[in-house]
Amino acid sequence: MPNWENTLRDIVHVLWPETIRRKIIAFALLATLIPSLTMGWLSYAQHKQILVEKTSAELRNATAHTARELNLWLRERRHEAKVFSNSYEVTENLEKSLKRRGRAPAVRRLQDYLKSVRVKFADYEELLVVDSKLRVIATSARKASAVHLPANWFGLARADAPIVGDPHWDDQRQRGVINLGVPVRTSNGRLLGLLIAKLNFRTLKRMLETHKVNEIGRLYVMGADGSVVLASLPLPEAFLQTTLSGDTARALFEHEGSARVYNNYAGTGVIGMLMPVNFLGWGVVAEINQDHAFAQSTKSRNLTLLIVACLVVGIGSMAYLLGHTIVRPVTRLTNGAAEVAAGDLDVDLPVVGGGEVGYLTQVFNNMVARLRQSRGELAAINMALSEKNTELERLSVTDSLTGLYNRKHLMETLTGEANRARRHDHSFCIIMTDIDHFKSYNDTHGHVAGDRVLIKVSSLFRDLVRTVDYVARYGGEEFLIMLPETGIEAAVQVAERIRSRVAKETKADPELASHVTLSMGVSCFPTHGDTPVAAVMSADSALYEAKHAGRNQVKAASTKPKKRAPARLPSAN
Repeated sequence: MPNWENTLRDIVHVLWPETIRRKIIAFALLATLIPSLTMGWLSYAQHKQILVEKTSAELRNATAHTARELNLWLRERRHEAKVFSNSYEVTENLEKSLKRRGRAPAVRRLQDYLKSVRVKFADYEELLVVDSKLRVIATSARKASAVHLPANWFGLARADAPIVGDPHWDDQRQRGVINLGVPVRTSNGRLLGLLIAKLNFRTLKRMLETHKVNEIGRLYVMGADGSVVLASLPLPEAFLQTTLSGDTARALFEHEGSARVYNNYAGTGVIGMLMPVNFLGWGVVAEINQDHAFAQSTKSRNLTLLIVACLVVGIGSMAYLLGHTIVRPVTRLTNGAAEVAAGDLDVDLPVVGGGEVGYLTQVFNNMVARLRQSRGELAAINMALSEKNTELERLSVTDSLTGLYNRKHLMETLTGEANRARRHDHSFCIIMTDIDHFKSYNDTHGHVAGDRVLIKVSSLFRDLVRTVDYVARYGGEEFLIMLPETGIEAAVQVAERIRSRVAKETKADPELASHVTLSMGVSCFPTHGDTPVAAVMSADSALYEAKHAGRNQVKAASTKPKKRAPARLPSAN
């Protein structure tokens, strides 16, 4: 015979013995090894995938919550600083301090005001007022510290954009701070200078400690250059000296919201995710040790390999005498593994007899049960995320203080109502409402009292309009009421009823410091404007006339309204 035929025969003889008993042993071993290893690998792969998805969900939840709260914290601080900068104490005294006459008393009053504000807010390390050349006029501290602002701060101030400096170490206070500036303007809009708030990171530190992934996970805030600003766990180096590599930082920012595997600043292999903080250009990073994340998967894999090895030895020895009793259980196990591989986890194999095959069946059932449990947990996580998304969608179209629709939803609704009015040749009216002397009310009674007024007035609006009418907060103390299929005379009557009812209800309310009145302007679409914006401008012009006529009254728009800015900011009165 040719040599190649002899070689082929020897290979077949080794792989497939000639005796029946050896064939049973070989068949039993192969029938055990193939499905067991296949099942183990599929189980390991699926388990690892589930762990990756679960870890990604945990990281995404932690980073999203923290980034959202950090953005909210910064907006709140900027809003507070803008309120302080608009205060009479700041604008008037700063203007006086820039003149030679009366400078010293004005600076003292300005410093006293800054000190009184500083002690009430734990997030502020120092409050400063500087002129247009960044010269310090007054400070809440005994000695003014250095001011760190972006080079283009003047352009940002003119555009009323956020003025935020880079984080830095304050040698005077021995802690990390960040400067937040807001412009101080005269009543005619002239820029006098800036009110600068030095913010510490105490609140941000508590956020990180609250939302960290678990006891061994890390949550930290990172700059665009990879420097770590602060973290939930102590950092190994001084402030801003702990950094990620440039490539890692760029990859995290480029793949925001996606889990990445990398070596962190401590050189440890981790799974991490970044969510951006758009206000600052920072990113919130959550990470967990890679070995810990896949510990269960590795343990399951090792256990599966150990079980398979034990089964090979046991079944090989038992197959010598009881080969025929192994065929059916192995077949059943193979079919079960195929069902799991096809995605059917409702598999519960009967355990017939004892021995390695029975034990393997129990292990298989346990692994399938764990897969079912993991899939249920994943479904629960997805449901929770869906509920959160629904809640976020609701919050995106409503005002958080009054519960009314916000300006974004308002413009969309007005556009839709205008299209409907054109199709059916109908009209609708717009009532622009402004709370009289609201800034004075805030300055006299405080912003908490002002918020109570906004809530009270919003509640009365909802009670006094029809279910088909629409009420929204236009901005600040301004509200807009839309009355579908209503003429100008009826709209004026509705506005007058609301005005008198609000004056009466707020006067009788013991929770309000004093009663409030409303100035209201009424316009009709398309009579006073053939677009929603034009109709709103007409109502706004009528409101402007009502305020100039003495406030606490209703004015209807004229056929040709006075031209005013199409996007007037909410009035301060």
